[in-house]
Amino acid sequence: MAVAAVRRHIGGSSAYISVNPYAVSEAAAATGLGSAGIAMAAAPAAMVKPSLSQFAVRHYGLHKNRLAEKQHELRKFSGKMAVDERSWQPGFGLVNSKASGARCAVARDLEVLFSADSRGENLADRLGQIIGEVVAAADSRARIQILLKYAGSLPRLPDSDCIPSNRVMGCTTRVWLTAKIDDKGRMNFAADSDSEVTRGFCAILLKAMNGAWPLEVLAVPTDALGGLGMGIEGVASRANTWYNLLITMQKKTRWLLGALEGKSVYEPFPSLLITADDMIPEGDFAKAQAKYLLPDTAKVQLLAELLKQKQVGVVAHFYMDPEVQGVLVAARELWPHIHISDSLVMADRAVKMADAGCKHIAVLGVDFMSENVRAILDRAGHEKVSVYRMSSERIGCSLADAAQSSAYIEFVKAAASSPPSLHVIYINTSLETKAHTHSLVPTITCTSSNVVQTILQAFAQVSDLTVWYGPDSYMGANLAELFLQMAAMTDDEIKAVHPLHDKGTIAALLPRLHYFHDGSCIVHNLFGEEVVARVRHLYPDAFQTAHFEVPGEMFALAMEAKRRGMGVVGSTQNILDFIRVRVQEALGRGFDDHLQFILGTEAGMITAIVESVRRELTAGRVQGAKAKVEVQIIFPVSSDAITTTSSSSSSTEESYQIATMPIVPGVSSGEGCSLSGGCASCPYMKMNTLDALLRVCQLVGTPYDGTLQPQQARTFNDHVAGYAVSELGCEPILHMRYFQAHGRLSDDLLQHVCNQDQTYQMIWDVGCSE
Repeated sequence: MAVAAVRRHIGGSSAYISVNPYAVSEAAAATGLGSAGIAMAAAPAAMVKPSLSQFAVRHYGLHKNRLAEKQHELRKFSGKMAVDERSWQPGFGLVNSKASGARCAVARDLEVLFSADSRGENLADRLGQIIGEVVAAADSRARIQILLKYAGSLPRLPDSDCIPSNRVMGCTTRVWLTAKIDDKGRMNFAADSDSEVTRGFCAILLKAMNGAWPLEVLAVPTDALGGLGMGIEGVASRANTWYNLLITMQKKTRWLLGALEGKSVYEPFPSLLITADDMIPEGDFAKAQAKYLLPDTAKVQLLAELLKQKQVGVVAHFYMDPEVQGVLVAARELWPHIHISDSLVMADRAVKMADAGCKHIAVLGVDFMSENVRAILDRAGHEKVSVYRMSSERIGCSLADAAQSSAYIEFVKAAASSPPSLHVIYINTSLETKAHTHSLVPTITCTSSNVVQTILQAFAQVSDLTVWYGPDSYMGANLAELFLQMAAMTDDEIKAVHPLHDKGTIAALLPRLHYFHDGSCIVHNLFGEEVVARVRHLYPDAFQTAHFEVPGEMFALAMEAKRRGMGVVGSTQNILDFIRVRVQEALGRGFDDHLQFILGTEAGMITAIVESVRRELTAGRVQGAKAKVEVQIIFPVSSDAITTTSSSSSSTEESYQIATMPIVPGVSSGEGCSLSGGCASCPYMKMNTLDALLRVCQLVGTPYDGTLQPQQARTFNDHVAGYAVSELGCEPILHMRYFQAHGRLSDDLLQHVCNQDQTYQMIWDVGCSE
């Protein structure tokens, strides 16, 4: 059995703790402690000196009064971690190791010995001292000289080690890192860069990390790397190199431990490698996604001809199947009135298509999207333009359904009873819901890309406001966490997010932000603990992308990456833009690069991503870029999350083959999610098939188009509070459009907010006061 080691300084004594890394990993999962936290908690309570408790609080988030509780949990864990204090002697380690019961388990699986620590300090403190030496220098020039001195002491890596597999991802310069465990069980790292300043940063980190035990390396939190900018002008961005180098060190350490045990911690996720000339899928899921990225030209030609002949415009959501998106993207070259985007833009594009002469609009999305398209077209004077859905059955949405529940109505009524209140409702809800909630409390819609600014601006304009967000519970929880993190930022950092806020205003808004707790999107619902654990272990150095609707675990992962320039949290368009810009940056650096992106949203995004990435790579080649850049998209789904499609076509051999193509990820019942963790495909969106679109195009404008009546977008003739649903439901959308155009809430919306209770009056940019 391979043994990994960690050492800890405990009061006047020092600890050498060697453990089975896989037993530690298992115990860490069972008790909620980190690996090094396990090593600490394994010590008897009598040996937990104040310095150890302080270390636990500082580095592992263990509250002092929980340390004993965690030790108790650990001792109960399968009998493996039990430690008899009578068998524990400082300086001599675990004696009577042949004793029966729990002590035998300890002797086998968790050897705990005390020995002297020659340096007498923990790794994080050691690193802090080295950074402090540089920061203490008189000025920026002196600090640069210290860095260059460190760089001069760093041995060059041989050319054989300066290879792609040793690259540290996310750095503005090329950085290479190698790692090994020596015969004493300690870590030895070597690094190099094509920048001398970066070499200096690397040398400082290596000085602290070399000679550490593997679990000690794994236990270093990224927040231990404080003071990384060192006050050196022009190199503050190098801080990302430190973070990424540390994360790569930990990744290599984890893999080395696994190799010693002859085990692979996790199976890699499926992925799609995109180059200027090719696409290479790995894994069944990725192969299924890639199948339609190069569409059948006959289908493309047929669709384009029908669209042109019948004057049909198409608006589709990013979450369409790759088969549909692949054909649509290709057909757009032959018929310009095809648009793929997130839900907000779909209605706007439909209006432009109608302005350009389209007589019909085909909506490839869920029902609330077709309802919004219908309502916006009507407001724009295009009542005669027909709008078609792709199914005669209901194309639902779990979020839209949650907003129509009795629990959500009670949530909105609570907002109405607490003036001045503003209800911020996610765009992915029905027009009827928007109308009904707006009749109860002033309402503005939002998207995942503008929700943060919408809420911050509202709090800035109405100082005593209470905001009620819904229906997406994950997005609500993520917003609350984001604002909590902002409260710990400096005023300058906060003003970079929103210029009208500071630490005081952010702290004041926290108790006045409420969100609905019982609504979620089934696409993002299972980006949970198991998937995140696999991402952390296999791809900690990859770019992390996450939709604002994902669960907190995935959100936290992407936020961590975002803080070091390696992640994005936002809308589908935000994710697409982030990937595009990173590819442009890689091409501009002028050296070969391999970029990895974790796709933390619906897998249908891959079509738009491939189109964007290939466009950038091709443009780089045309402009004479010499760098060879590869982009790998990682699908964080279970490898067995594959089911088959269904077909309503006749049972010919061809339609049988289509019906059995494994293109929809999900459990066998077809919900679109893997129960073992990971969910990347919306079953409602998958009701929008290419066959359905072709059928609409073929029947519209013929004597048989009456059969399409069940597929026409719903119109609303009902009234709420004396207003037509179609009119009142559009108001929250128009309030959002005003905000997007002007960067502030409209006077009409403010008047509504402040007149909820007659004791409140509007005071522009100050708030509502009695």
